Order: sequence, then C-alpha cells, then structure tokens
Amino acid sequence: QFISSAERKWLRMSGLVCLLPHGYEGQGPEHSSARLERYLQMCAEDNMQVCNVTTPAQIFHLLRRQMKREFRKPLVIMSPKSLLRHKAAVSPWSELTSGGFQEILDDPAAHADAKRLVLCSGKVYYDLVEERTRRGATDTAIVRIEQLYPLHADLLRSVVARYRSVEKTIWCQEESQNMGAWSFIAPLVEQITGRRPLYVGRESSASPAVGSLAIHKIELAQFL
Repeated sequence: QFISSAERKWLRMSGLVCLLPHGYEGQGPEHSSARLERYLQMCAEDNMQVCNVTTPAQIFHLLRRQMKREFRKPLVIMSPKSLLRHKAAVSPWSELTSGGFQEILDDPAAHADAKRLVLCSGKVYYDLVEERTRRGATDTAIVRIEQLYPLHADLLRSVVARYRSVEKTIWCQEESQNMGAWSFIAPLVEQITGRRPLYVGRESSASPAVGSLAIHKIELAQFL
C-alpha cells in the first residue's frame, strides 16, 4: 500500500528508508533474510530503490543522496550485521569526503584478461574475495552490484565490456536459489550483456536459512 505503490495509487511520494537485517551469517533463518526477492518482485516504474551495499562510504553516500535529492523514493537497504565488524569492510577518508554513491563497483584487483566474471551483491563479496586470495586465483573478476533496482544498465554494460576475455559469467549469491536477487537479475544481465549468467549459490529451500552453524559453513564452502 505505502512502499511499493503509494505513488502510483495515491500520488503520495515517500522518502522512507528501511534498513533491514539481511545476511547469511550462520545465526538461523529469522536472522538471515529480509526477503530481498519480495521487494524486487514489486519493483517497477522506478517506484523505489533496493540496495545491498558493502562499504561505509557507500552507505554514507547512499543515505546522503536520499536526503539531498529533489525527489523522493522509498529506499530499501539490505544490512548484514557482520559487516559492522568485518575487518575488510572499511573506507578511507577520501572515499567519504569526495565522490558519491557508486551503483556498481568494479573489481580493483582484477586483471582485464580475467576468464571468469562473477557478479554479486552484498556481504558475499567478502567471502568470494577471501576465497580467491586463499587460492591465489588471478583469472576471476568479482563485480559488486550495489544498487539492484533501478539497475544501471549502461554502467553495468561498460564494466562488463572491460573483461573481453571472459568465458563464463556467474551470478553468485548467499541466498537460496528461489530467494535473493537471482530470478530478478538473471534476465536483466542477459539482456544487458547478451549472455545469461550461471547461478552459483545455495539450492532452493523452504526456509530462508539453516538453523545449524555447522551446516551453514558447509553450504558456504560448497558454493565458494
């Protein structure tokens, strides 16, 4: 009534910000999922913004943009608790004092001749980078889509075009296959890049997450 369709139904614009706990951290189903897939299902006609950001500078500039814009749209942010204390989730002062919100973040460490392009969003990025470092892999680029909707098609196209040697494009998510952004993002990526991404993540599930930390770690290791 009032988040996804208020502007269309009632001509009521809203700048509401929802910071929703969302991150697969081994703490059980109720802790893990803000039902990202349901918000994305309701996205159309630029009715709201759905973001899953990964750095302090990104959250700062995203909230600042929300306040400074001359128009109002609801903003839904997936907010994993573990990034509050993750050693890699940091930003230098220069990123806070200049620039702005980046809807897509290219891989600063990737080689242009990478053979595998992994697209992802949110906390799983840090798991992927850690695994890549552990393996010493140099043939994989990891690109973060920080704003899932509206998806910046031209920017994504230009980022993907940088990797001309890519043989495999992957969408990786920590959510189960019937949840998260997969069903929303896959056809968009195919339309933009001309190649349908492969899915990598947890198998479809009736529950948002498992209730066992041990099983959680096994699932994470499998898709990494």
